[in-house]
Amino acid sequence: MQHTAVRIDQLTAGYARTTVLRGLSATIPRGQVTAIVGHNGSGKSTLLGVLAGTVTIESGTVEHTLGRPAFVVQHTAIPPTLPLTVRDAVAMGRWAHRGPWRRLTRADRAVVGECLERMDLTDLASRRLDTLSGGQRQRTLLAQALAQRSELLLLDEPATGLDTASQAAISRVLTEVAESGVTVVQATHDRDEAARADHCLLLRDGQLIAAGLPEDVLVGA
Repeated sequence: MQHTAVRIDQLTAGYARTTVLRGLSATIPRGQVTAIVGHNGSGKSTLLGVLAGTVTIESGTVEHTLGRPAFVVQHTAIPPTLPLTVRDAVAMGRWAHRGPWRRLTRADRAVVGECLERMDLTDLASRRLDTLSGGQRQRTLLAQALAQRSELLLLDEPATGLDTASQAAISRVLTEVAESGVTVVQATHDRDEAARADHCLLLRDGQLIAAGLPEDVLVGA
């Protein structure tokens, strides 16, 4: 039996005086990968922002009991000149539990090491972010999110502009964490990536056009 992780009912939301999502209702299944698809301007990033709590709801409701979500932005949204090493950046994921700037415990350090290894970043742990490729920075951001140990993982176009190896690594890890019970929601314009998801939401002009299995939804994308 499929369980619902997030229930969205008649959601209207946007930015300042611009409404982007209008009366959108949808459900997101628990412990699966959901792909949000649609053309630029369809409302994909806005919906992610609502789920992340960074976009204010004008009306309607969003209900879930999964705790604080982990939100992975595109690597281009992060200044590459930040004076951080890969390990420092991943360790920031533990702030959700420890608070910023507090000393990490042995258990925290173990989580950071596990996430570095999972994203094949152990050998790059002491490298600064400004020395990394785009794919390496994106994998670092995903490792940071995984370090939060959240039950809800949100990603905004995580594979955009990355090399094939990095795209494959990210796709593999998203499948693995969903299999472990984490609910994954990613906005993507990559049809192949969307086809690998368990569930799809197709948006157009801020409204939900179709929802269901990728093979059914992507026909109208």
